[in-house]
Amino acid sequence: MVTYINNKRAVFDYEILKQYEAGLVLFGHEVKAVRLGRGRLEGAHITIRDGEAFLIGASIAIYQAANTPLEYNPERTRKLLLTKKELSELEQKEKQAGLTIVPIKLYSSKRYLKLKIALVRGRKKTDKRELLKKRDAKRSLERILKNQ
Repeated sequence: MVTYINNKRAVFDYEILKQYEAGLVLFGHEVKAVRLGRGRLEGAHITIRDGEAFLIGASIAIYQAANTPLEYNPERTRKLLLTKKELSELEQKEKQAGLTIVPIKLYSSKRYLKLKIALVRGRKKTDKRELLKKRDAKRSLERILKNQ
């Protein structure tokens, strides 16, 4: 499993409640661009309309400018492939106040590209500060142990 694009900001800004694995409907040149790491998930989110899930706000750059269609939009809405059970569960949870669905990472599973999505709740500023303090304490402890 190779990870092509990570959304580090989502892990910091949100508390992850539950994760799902979704397929992604892409053009061929988009797949090639993702495999080169030319994409961005920061600021993206997932909405569910008419029983289908869509990725909004993710950007996949042009693979080759000469071979890309003129009307190509790097930030177009992309359809996600989930089971009916997962879709209905996410649709119910998304309606609850304070919950949203965000992409976590884009990776390959065998020969397919998969998107790890998560049902999340926003963190408050104090929670973020505590998280940073814990990370710093852990790093300093690891440095001390490594030097001894």
